[in-house]
Amino acid sequence: MGPSNQRHLLRLALSCRKISAQVTNPGTDSIVAMASSTEQEFISHYRSKITTFPRSHKFWDAKIASRIGEKLGFRLNDIGISHVEIDVTEELSRPIQYRKMVLPFLISVKRAGINVAGAEKLESQM
Repeated sequence: MGPSNQRHLLRLALSCRKISAQVTNPGTDSIVAMASSTEQEFISHYRSKITTFPRSHKFWDAKIASRIGEKLGFRLNDIGISHVEIDVTEELSRPIQYRKMVLPFLISVKRAGINVAGAEKLESQM
């Protein structure tokens, strides 16, 4: 079975300070691709949020989430993965302010040509 036929799991780690996405291999649980708001491209945005007054406690938004999804989608395309799935139960258990940021992320991954199983259930719950 080639890499494009396996069902890879997309996991998100969200906090007020960062968003991190990783895709794991179903057989070994090893990470095959990842993208995060801590990458070099987002450093200037992060620094601008730190230096604002009054200080914000939220360092990423829908625009950053979308860009991270785009980067992850391109990386998955580069290694030949065209299908990932999300844990819908886990995503629905997140607080609403985080779920609103997950949707732009998932839409960007889809726009990059990656099929995200479970995303339609998440979209219908919003």
